[in-house]
Amino acid sequence: MEDQLKEQLDGLLEKYTELLIGDTSIENQNKVKAWILYSFIAKSMPPLVKHWNATYPDGKESIKNVIEEIKQLNEEHKVSKE
Repeated sequence: MEDQLKEQLDGLLEKYTELLIGDTSIENQNKVKAWILYSFIAKSMPPLVKHWNATYPDGKESIKNVIEEIKQLNEEHKVSKE
C-alpha cells in the first residue's frame, strides 16, 4: 500500500473514531479498527467468523469485550454532546 493511501486511511480511521467515541487515542483507534474488521467479515463471510470463533474462543471473548466497550463509549459520547 502506498504511503499516501495509508496516511489517508489512517486519517479516516482517526476521524471515524473521534465521531464515534470522542477519543482518538491510538489504543481506541486500534479497538475501532478491530471492531470494523470483525463486523465486516461477520457480515460478508459468516462461516469464516463462526470458524474463527470456534478456533479462538478467547479471541471471541476479547472482540466481544471490545465491541461492548465501543458501544459504551459511543453512548457516553452521545450523552456528553447533548
